[in-house]
Amino acid sequence: MTSHIPLALSILGTLASHSLGSLTQKAAPPPPPPPAAPPSVAPSGPAPSINGASSAPASAPSASANATNTASTGTTNAPANGAVALCDVCQLRPKYFDGNKTHPYCSKTCANKKLNGVGNTSGSQNCSFCHNRPKHNDGTKTHDFCSKACAKNALPQRKGTGSGWTAAGLSSSSQSISMNPVAHQQNNTNTATSTTAPSTTTTVSTTAVCQAPGCTNPPHMGHDYCSLAHKTPLLFAHRLGETLCLMCLQEPKMANSHFCSQACTDDAESKGPMILEVPVGHVTFKSVADQFKTSWRHVGTICPPVRRVYKILVPPASLSAYNAYRAAVEAQGQFLSSGRSEGNENRRWHGTRRVCNLGDKGQTQFCSASNCSLCCIIRTSYDISLWGKKTGWGRFGKGIYTSSTSSKSNDYSSNDCKSNLKAILLNKVVVGKGCKMIQDNTSLTAPPPGYDSVLAEKGGSLNYDELVVYSNDAIRPSFLVMYEP
Repeated sequence: MTSHIPLALSILGTLASHSLGSLTQKAAPPPPPPPAAPPSVAPSGPAPSINGASSAPASAPSASANATNTASTGTTNAPANGAVALCDVCQLRPKYFDGNKTHPYCSKTCANKKLNGVGNTSGSQNCSFCHNRPKHNDGTKTHDFCSKACAKNALPQRKGTGSGWTAAGLSSSSQSISMNPVAHQQNNTNTATSTTAPSTTTTVSTTAVCQAPGCTNPPHMGHDYCSLAHKTPLLFAHRLGETLCLMCLQEPKMANSHFCSQACTDDAESKGPMILEVPVGHVTFKSVADQFKTSWRHVGTICPPVRRVYKILVPPASLSAYNAYRAAVEAQGQFLSSGRSEGNENRRWHGTRRVCNLGDKGQTQFCSASNCSLCCIIRTSYDISLWGKKTGWGRFGKGIYTSSTSSKSNDYSSNDCKSNLKAILLNKVVVGKGCKMIQDNTSLTAPPPGYDSVLAEKGGSLNYDELVVYSNDAIRPSFLVMYEP
């Protein structure tokens, strides 16, 4: 038994020495990874091989070396290119790296913009604000916007709050954020990043800005835009479309005009007679359709919907004659001084016969039929010499009859053609000083002395009002309105 004691002590000593060595090895830090050699320049052509063995650059790291480097740093290798790749849409923030691949966009917001065609438009031929109409070219240069309206609305809509983007760059309420793709992937923007990819730092505003192109306003809380108008370019374009010039459909129209400039006004007048379709949603369409609806007064009937509205352009000579007559009536009656329109001009309805499909979808050319009263009136305006051909008489004599009641004029509108719509004319009429009458007077060929027109009022033999003028120059057709029967 005693002879075994030395052997046991020897074994215990051996075990103790091995345990101490193991602990020492574990406590020592791992050796640093060997520095990566700079990448070699690829030869311009295939390198010659020796004994048929393919050659490789001597400095190319092995797969095991790459694995060791990855394991020692504890991070996923970022793209090899150290330069920060910016988002394809906004060109402001780095492309998103999910740990496996680098996406072309920085966020879902920019990705959705690209899908909707609202991305970076620096190379686009469309307006940089609405993205729907082509950029304006003045003959010398192509501007960034399609119109003055878009150029104006691209500027800030209200005073800034000191946050967000500024003209000089960024506001003071910004912080430095690491643009390292690996740090981006780890959602760590304030700590040091891995040494596997160089870190690039830029300044990004901590306050969000409206996503509408060119807008620097802060968005509403929880939203991407500062206003409903900026929510989508289509919404904003729709708002602009409400007041566009009816001739060029590019610039906002002038106040009290259908056109944006004298150039468009002259162009429109020179092309008369013709009709221009008014876009649905335009303020002019709404104005005409609303008047049609509110003046539909026949009891027990429902006002039909207006489907199309056309602006009537009369020839310059015809327009000049009307303007001269209106000016003469104004000079005598001084209606402007009492807050009324020049010459006491008003809009009144007139129904007539249509034998062609003028006004139907795509039909804007006049027919040549002499019995198509609609085309004849639009081409040459009203002719009092044709009075009585349809009815054979007039309650207030030989004149041109209109009404403020659309449903009354509807009774005189007729189709001698196949069409799903009826036509009615909305006219400009110089009322001047009107003589109110209730009883019929079929012998009139002019208004009573001292008056410019006859106002036949409801009552007596009339169920609804009529306005009668006795001069061709007192009236001009202004709009062609197409509505369901």
